[in-house]
Amino acid sequence: MTAPVTIEPTQLPATIRAYLAASAAREAEAAVRTFTADAVVTDDGRTHRGTEEVLEFLRHGGGPFTWTSRLVGAERADETHWVAVNRIEGDFPGGVVELRYRFTLVDDLIAELAIAP
Repeated sequence: MTAPVTIEPTQLPATIRAYLAASAAREAEAAVRTFTADAVVTDDGRTHRGTEEVLEFLRHGGGPFTWTSRLVGAERADETHWVAVNRIEGDFPGGVVELRYRFTLVDDLIAELAIAP
């Protein structure tokens, strides 16, 4: 993997853009179709493996909070590693956070997603 290069968010692969749109619209079933069957998602110190756990994360990952998400940046490390930077605003403690969504793609599907500041 090489050092990430800043790109326009529109240059993210279609799979990632589809995931981000479905996630922002809280369409868990649409979002989970962008993942491999053995995908791994890590968020807030928790790891979710495989379709069932990833779908559960997509359905309940925001917890009891309401929030909006806006894509504010993107990076490309290589053909399989991409980063989307989302600004999340809501009624959670702190109210605003920018999170980096680090994607690994395999065969045009998300094999791994790590979400962290």
